[in-house]
Amino acid sequence: MTNVNEKRKEWEEKCLKPWLRKTGQREERFETLSGIEVKTVYDPADIEHIDFLRDIGYPGEYPFTRGVYPNMYRGRLWTMRQFSGFGTAEDTNRRWKMLLEEGETGLSTAFDFPTLMGIDSDDPLADGEVGKVGVAVDTLKDFEILFDGIPLDQVSTSFTINPPAGIILAMYVAIAEKQGVPKEKIRGTIQNDMLKEFHAQNTLVLPPEPSIKIIVDIFEWGIEHVPKFNLISISGYHIREAGSTAVQELAFTIADGMAYVEAAMERGIDIDRLAPQLSFFFNSHNDFFEEIAKFRAARRMWAKIMRDEYGAKDPRSWWLKFHTQTAGCSLTAQQPLNNIVRTTIQALAAVLGGTQSLHTNSFDEAWALPSEEAVRVALRTQQIIAYESGIPNVVDPLAGSYYVEWLTDKIEKLAWRYIEEIRKMGEGSMLRGVLRGIENGFFVREISDAAARYQREIEEGRRIVVGVNKFTIEEELKIPILKVDPEVQRRQIERLRKVKAERDNEAVKEALEWLRSAAENDENVMPPIMEAVKSYATIGEIMGVLKEVYGTYKKPIII
Repeated sequence: MTNVNEKRKEWEEKCLKPWLRKTGQREERFETLSGIEVKTVYDPADIEHIDFLRDIGYPGEYPFTRGVYPNMYRGRLWTMRQFSGFGTAEDTNRRWKMLLEEGETGLSTAFDFPTLMGIDSDDPLADGEVGKVGVAVDTLKDFEILFDGIPLDQVSTSFTINPPAGIILAMYVAIAEKQGVPKEKIRGTIQNDMLKEFHAQNTLVLPPEPSIKIIVDIFEWGIEHVPKFNLISISGYHIREAGSTAVQELAFTIADGMAYVEAAMERGIDIDRLAPQLSFFFNSHNDFFEEIAKFRAARRMWAKIMRDEYGAKDPRSWWLKFHTQTAGCSLTAQQPLNNIVRTTIQALAAVLGGTQSLHTNSFDEAWALPSEEAVRVALRTQQIIAYESGIPNVVDPLAGSYYVEWLTDKIEKLAWRYIEEIRKMGEGSMLRGVLRGIENGFFVREISDAAARYQREIEEGRRIVVGVNKFTIEEELKIPILKVDPEVQRRQIERLRKVKAERDNEAVKEALEWLRSAAENDENVMPPIMEAVKSYATIGEIMGVLKEVYGTYKKPIII
């Protein structure tokens, strides 16, 4: 590298500096969204410490920096999902069928806030929120309508839900059985990631320890009964939406994943049986190369962790499979059509980073739930990348880029620092370190500080957001806004009352008593939840039992 270093110095003295003097420019400081300083140019000297076979390698082989499959999108494109749900089950069923007809290849379910929090539509706390930010689900009856005409042996369904995740999984299994589809064949994902709720998203019901206990119950039950279903989507997306940097998103997500693995292993679950049913969920933000590097670093880190720290033997257990959603927090209400460009750049980063599944945000989402036109444009964005750009034709085309490899390595090193700090808090245990970090406010403070820095940069004009703090215009909103009819709440409550009147209430009572006994005696809660769901117990009734046994969580004030 001597010649390269000498040539670089010569270039700086004889080419760069004279150019700056001639043009009157200064050598400005540039950095990524994570605050990583970026040099003017990169060369072989920046990656001389990187060993190709050890650190980069080939796709489909350890450490999977370049992708988990040998031929990636040449063999099969990523799953195209559009996060969809609003109003009643009938409304969402129609939207799903429209998207499937338009070429969507996987369903992704948005639930309303009462459902996310495990309360029923007739609960006083649900008033005004039913069907507003997603579909309202109270009982198995809603799932019967939601999946009407959608064959579960032909589609993969993702459910973005956390405290009641086990209940939703039970409903999906019950619907499959009603369709005659063996539960062993159903495919999909439940988010089921409570740790990130305590860090960022805040749909909080049960305290951390019982939340993890139930997640491990789902692991234990799911390995035996739904072997093709992802039992968790370990989510950095919401950590990023709360204001974290890309490095924090990566580090905290990996730390949470390690905590879940440790909890499962403490239960005695075979890591090689569980690992293929773990999945991840990342955000793709505006800093194009930083996002690509983050995805590549994530795969490499997880492979090392699963093989070297937890002793997984099966190479498939070393894979980090992930879904990506473009950054909702980057969307602007001002000049909303600009969001199409932002989403396209973010989607390109996800694909170049090797995602297995992708949701592209709609341009109107800073205003409301996506209109039909907006969601079609979002889906077409993925399809144009897939079929017109040529990007899927080669695996990891940016491998070997001096900048991308340097940045991948840099992000990984910074993420490891966080992980070691969390491990230290747990005195060697990531599970206890994460729980301690929740208790002492570590995650909330780190994310809040990053969010505040980013906001200051925008307010001071040091970071440009097109249409917000530069290139602004006087405008009137000209896009159609999807509004949920207030009548939705009345219809949903009416359906719920009808189900309660017609079901076998003695069967519901027996199932809920079984659930209470299982929770009190530290048994797996999934079998009684399955029975309760089939008897048409409500989400609120099932969660109510768990709240009575385990208590509810009150988030501490973090200063």
